Amino acid sequence: MKPYKIVAYLFAILSINSTVQAQNPVIQTHYTPDPAPMVYKDKVYVYTGDDIPGYDFYYMTKWRVFSSPDMVNWIDHGSPISLESFSWARDRAWAAQCIERNGKFYWYICAQTTQNNMAIGVAVADSPAGAFKDALGKPLITTGSWSNIDPTVFIDDDGQAYLYWGNGSLYYVKLNKDMVSWSGNIVEVPQTVESFGGVRTARVPDNKDAERPKDVFVEGPWFYKRGGKYYQMFAGMSKGGESLSYSMSDNPTGPWKYQGKIMTEQATNSFTNHGGIIDFKGKSYLFYHTGLLPGGGSYGRATSIEEFRYNTDGTIPLISATKEGVQPLGTLDPYQLIKAATIAWAEKCRTEQDVKGNVFVSDIRTGGFIKVRSVDFGTTAPASFHASVAAGLDGGILEVHTDSLNGLKIASVNIPRTGGWNSWETLNEKVSQQVTGIHDLYFVFKGQNITAGRKLFNFGSWIFKR
Repeated sequence: MKPYKIVAYLFAILSINSTVQAQNPVIQTHYTPDPAPMVYKDKVYVYTGDDIPGYDFYYMTKWRVFSSPDMVNWIDHGSPISLESFSWARDRAWAAQCIERNGKFYWYICAQTTQNNMAIGVAVADSPAGAFKDALGKPLITTGSWSNIDPTVFIDDDGQAYLYWGNGSLYYVKLNKDMVSWSGNIVEVPQTVESFGGVRTARVPDNKDAERPKDVFVEGPWFYKRGGKYYQMFAGMSKGGESLSYSMSDNPTGPWKYQGKIMTEQATNSFTNHGGIIDFKGKSYLFYHTGLLPGGGSYGRATSIEEFRYNTDGTIPLISATKEGVQPLGTLDPYQLIKAATIAWAEKCRTEQDVKGNVFVSDIRTGGFIKVRSVDFGTTAPASFHASVAAGLDGGILEVHTDSLNGLKIASVNIPRTGGWNSWETLNEKVSQQVTGIHDLYFVFKGQNITAGRKLFNFGSWIFKR
């Protein structure tokens, strides 16, 4: 082999290996901006926006929900609310956050109203993935202002709930126990250099040596409490885009003291950033978004996650964006039915939701795959593999490999026509190789004698049996 061909070959191998080892962004089947994580029981739920590909603006019409028991395998629950869910909304389904209280789930959203300003509404459900419905039939917060975006909600130890929001200016109200009404006045939070690192000015000084503010609140607040301290993370001004910064307080309504940046200028390919912070199973995580998915950018953003440790005084260190992301906190049981829309990494496929709300993997193409991490087969090898699929044409082949795209092939399923793209059949094949212990699994899509680029089949769920 000629030297330049060897270099090209090695580069291709390294590129493939880098792709399959990546964990960020954590959702690859849709653009998922403005992640808002929520811990409920033994899972993390993340509520996101839905950037529509091909637009040169922050144009969204729905919100999405995903969950994970282990921080790496994310289950797609589809889109349980959209602009159509709110009779008063007409455009711009922007950032949102969900919280649980007394067995109910309250999802605070913002949208443009029929009066052409922004307002905050709230949807309610009996489960964290929905179904959600508009709780009021009208906005919760409407002041005729474009500052009514990016709501963040928190319930303090004494039961008092707070709703913060803002764009350019930061506001809050105290929510009543019903979580769909509020008492008192809307309060605008004073912004000073001491509280948020800077003050918004009409223009940047012409003098390059003039002192500029270190930071300034722009949007995207995230309000929470930890160790007796209150935190207000926000998107602040940064060179070439937005950074994530934060302030702290001894009280839920301030005064606030600026602490510094959390995530500053990095190669995230997105002008904006919007984050959320949680603790889960003894670890701390920052959720944020980047424009690093193929075709992404400032208007095609995707959720990413980094683990971090607080400093001993409760302050937050500077956190770097990585491709590797986080490590799994548990394992998957392959002997329990797993939705195919449980994904650690995917390429050349998407997810879709049917009229009943069921989510499945669709738009599957030759050369694509789904990866799931840390699948525990135990000490006894499985005997068979079962997959629920649907195909309107000859569907190609679904192969199952361990640990890499070209790893040990343990099953191969030939997928025929099933009678339609929504006509589901469960196919099974014997497991061809003994497999025990913990492995990553790769579900590889192949189109034998099928025109390249043609859709192969839909994939609903899978299970192994002993």
